[in-house]
Amino acid sequence: MTIHAPAASDHRDIGFLLLPGFSHLALSSALEPMRMANYLAGRRLYTWHLIGVDGVPVAASNGLATAVDQALEPLPALDLLLVCAGVEVHRHCGRPLLAWLRRLAERHTPLGAVCTGGYVLAQAGLLDGYRCTLHWEHISSLHEARRFPAVTFTSRLFVMDRDRYTCSGGIAPLDMMLHLIDREQGPALAEAIAEAFIHERIRGVGDRQRNPLRVRLGHSHPKLEEVATLMEANLQEPLALDELARYAGLSRRQLERLFQRYVGTPPLKYYLELRLARARLLLRQTQLPITEVALACGFISPPHFTKCYHDHFGHSPSGERKGRRERQVGVAAAEVPDTAAQGGEAT
Repeated sequence: MTIHAPAASDHRDIGFLLLPGFSHLALSSALEPMRMANYLAGRRLYTWHLIGVDGVPVAASNGLATAVDQALEPLPALDLLLVCAGVEVHRHCGRPLLAWLRRLAERHTPLGAVCTGGYVLAQAGLLDGYRCTLHWEHISSLHEARRFPAVTFTSRLFVMDRDRYTCSGGIAPLDMMLHLIDREQGPALAEAIAEAFIHERIRGVGDRQRNPLRVRLGHSHPKLEEVATLMEANLQEPLALDELARYAGLSRRQLERLFQRYVGTPPLKYYLELRLARARLLLRQTQLPITEVALACGFISPPHFTKCYHDHFGHSPSGERKGRRERQVGVAAAEVPDTAAQGGEAT
């Protein structure tokens, strides 16, 4: 089946900047819709180019090394550049890379990012005054660390704000690219791609990234979702159970029964787990003192925070930080070339 794209549509060159530890799933979700667009249209609507900082293969978070088409130089002529990043993204924001991105922006090249790539654009100052999104795991830590005050972070799946296109991770880039294809080539082609990928609904700019309770239940329960949303919005100053019940139009007993029936745990325990999960993200992704992490997650007493954390995760908050440092050292060591094994000497 051939889908006829509008005759006036232009060929588009899309660049993907791959940073070490990038999400392979997010890259594929952004790239594959263009491949299918070319196939269904029967002509090349999109060409993509993989770019690495040094021009050598880049290892994704799953360990697979992906060959790139070029290094940063010469500066490519692109219709859109997407920064693809993953965990420990802050370790890959060197000055040459940030300067390179600014040069692209000076050329009026539209810029975007998937997963945590938006952090790199923000670090370069290229999201100031824009609305954008990141993977949900990183948004709360940036807010708490008060990074990038000129950037408006949202919890949307993707955000298309003027010439900036940012997207969360996983398969969300598929939806963003389908919207771009819809805009550039028409809805018929975008819908045909979604059908070919057995993607039953093209999610829109209004869709949010996650609802942990819905994922846990496997279905939607309006009252439970309402209470879970309230809990997530009030982690620093937790609401009492009676307050949660009143906001949801339930009695305390009704709320307890709903959680016990559908979640299998009391509501306050679920609330505590949300606060501890956020604390874990802050410990892993920021340099905030442990006392500040405790306060940010609704624990007035640091000893109480330490006890709850240890009971839930099996180690203390300081142990979490120590494990993070050890992982960083291990990753850094793995990235150092083994010159002896290559038969060379360090100079």
